[in-house]
Amino acid sequence: MKARLLGAAKPVALAAGVTLVASAAQAACPIQLAVYGEAQSGAEIDFTPAGSSATVTNAFRVILDNNVVLDGIAMWTEGSAARPHGSLMYKCPTGDVTGEELAACTVWEGVIYSADEKGGVGLLPAEGVDASKSLIFPDLGPSLEMSAAYGPAGFSKVPWDIFVLKGCQE
Repeated sequence: MKARLLGAAKPVALAAGVTLVASAAQAACPIQLAVYGEAQSGAEIDFTPAGSSATVTNAFRVILDNNVVLDGIAMWTEGSAARPHGSLMYKCPTGDVTGEELAACTVWEGVIYSADEKGGVGLLPAEGVDASKSLIFPDLGPSLEMSAAYGPAGFSKVPWDIFVLKGCQE
C-alpha cells in the first residue's frame, strides 16, 4: 500500500509499512484513505474503507507508541441533528459479543469533528468525501489515560485531541 504525503518533498516510511509519496500540491484525498498525525505524542490515525456495513460509516485505527493499536469506527446517528458517533476499542473480543463486553473494551466515545484551513468546524466527512485538514476527538487524551491501554504494558505518550492530515494512502 502506498500513500502520498501532502505538501512534503520526499518519501517517508511509516511504522505500519505504508509509504507516503511526496506531492508538491495539496491534492485531494478521500477520507477513507487519509492518514492523520498528532505532533505531541506521535500518534497516528489511518482510515480504511468501511466496506459494506449498513451501520459503520467510517473505519480507522489509532496507532500509539509501544505498538498499541486501537480499532475505531464511526456511525452516523439519525434525525435532524445527525452526528458521526465515534468509538475506539482496545483488545475487544471478536465474533458475537454482548453489549457489556463491548463497553468493557471501549476506551473512548464521542462525536468526531473536523476543521478546515480557516478554522471552520464541521463533522467527520462521510466515506468518499475529501478528508478535512484536521480532526478533533474531544477528551481523547484524558479518556485514553484512564484506559487499560495506558501504562507499563501499553502506551505511554498520551495524544492530544487534534490530529492533522499528513498523507493519503494510494
